[in-house]
Amino acid sequence: MSAEQTTLAFDWSCRILADNGCGFPAPGLHSFLFKPMFHVGGFEFNKVMLLALITTLLIVTFFTMAFGKAKVVPGKLQMIGEAGYDFVRRGIVYETLGKREGEKYVPLMVSIFFFVWIMNVWSVVPLAQFPVSSIIAYPAVLALLVYVIWVSLTFKRHGFVGGWKNITGYDNSLGPIKWLVSFIEFFSNLLVRPFTHAVRLFANMFAGHLMLVMFTVASWYLLNSYMIPAAGVSFVMTMAMIVFELFVQAVQAYVFVLLACTYIQGALAEHH
Repeated sequence: MSAEQTTLAFDWSCRILADNGCGFPAPGLHSFLFKPMFHVGGFEFNKVMLLALITTLLIVTFFTMAFGKAKVVPGKLQMIGEAGYDFVRRGIVYETLGKREGEKYVPLMVSIFFFVWIMNVWSVVPLAQFPVSSIIAYPAVLALLVYVIWVSLTFKRHGFVGGWKNITGYDNSLGPIKWLVSFIEFFSNLLVRPFTHAVRLFANMFAGHLMLVMFTVASWYLLNSYMIPAAGVSFVMTMAMIVFELFVQAVQAYVFVLLACTYIQGALAEHH
């Protein structure tokens, strides 16, 4: 059963205390499954992939239009683009990496920020109504990209031996516990870090979408059961959840990029 079947094709015969045995159609994992839109060989293209593709096209188109013919006195579109670009550059990258080290990473971080943010925003867009980031593959690929950059920079900056010391936190001054500390740091940095980086974004969007679906379906279900006051409360909660989700969506994009910058900063920092 697809998410569309669950949330859109509501069964109007379902009512509280109805004799047909039809209960509340609670959302679940099926709310994150979509039928393929088309097949090309063994490849399946579905709604989530379409939203990710549209996200990419929107970002490329917007920044091309905003900065393709940049002017000294910016127009409205250029001003919006500069505000977004400057927010990531000064508010995240410079604050974490510094201006000298961070400037080269600004384009990458701006791209990741807006890609994650727009993928999240689809959750509250009519007809789309699904956060792409709630599918673990998308945050995982972005986290893997940051992970590869972090590991590469670590060994490039510190060399082979110094790189391992940087990753494991190896320090002779720790005495007998240095091996225990190194093991914990190795496990935390090389194995746990990319997992938590991806799951933090995925879990927030997954839970947020479930909550939105639950209150939306509950509004229809209670209205169909002629429980108007309860349906009204559920509808108000749906609106409140939408506002809250808009906040969470932006925060998660910010946190994802902030962590990426923090990891890079750790790769560039001198080991003591």
